[in-house]
Amino acid sequence: MSVIVGVDEAGRGPLAGPVTVAAVILKKPIQGLNDSKKLSEKKRLELEPIIIEGALEYSIIHIDIETIEDINILQASLLGMQKAVQQLQSPFDKILIDGNKCPKFSKPSEAIIGGDGIIAEISAASILAKNARDRLMLEIHNEFPQYGFNKHKGYGTKLHLEMLQKHGPCPYHRKSFAPVRKLLQTELF
Repeated sequence: MSVIVGVDEAGRGPLAGPVTVAAVILKKPIQGLNDSKKLSEKKRLELEPIIIEGALEYSIIHIDIETIEDINILQASLLGMQKAVQQLQSPFDKILIDGNKCPKFSKPSEAIIGGDGIIAEISAASILAKNARDRLMLEIHNEFPQYGFNKHKGYGTKLHLEMLQKHGPCPYHRKSFAPVRKLLQTELF
């Protein structure tokens, strides 16, 4: 039986914060896994220790805003995937990634659209990445509470856009992303 590494990211779409990638090798089946976006926060948090206990190994990588700005969000996500897999010490046969693009790996890999809803290892990675990123966004909220990061986690919600308009961007905002970029261009004139 081949050993699979599941890889997924959280945070490609938000206007602020890092992109977070997890890689997971499971040693046993886990009930209730699914795409993290289809699970409640409560369910994701309940599953996290079960995933950690049921994993042969896992890694979580945060790619910072500077890197996202330097190489773009897609390349930052692919870089995070490479780094997350490189951190694994256990032998494995294949890497399965949620999405439609794979970075270059030394082992066989496959991108699976919707993989986080159908491949257990990718679902587990999806949940670990989402939870880790959410915790980081709560830390950022403590530093910059005026933006409401504890509510929207950096995504472009109505509240976030209103707070961005009111307070301008903070160091965790992705200045190359359209709503932030437009605001900065407006402020320049």
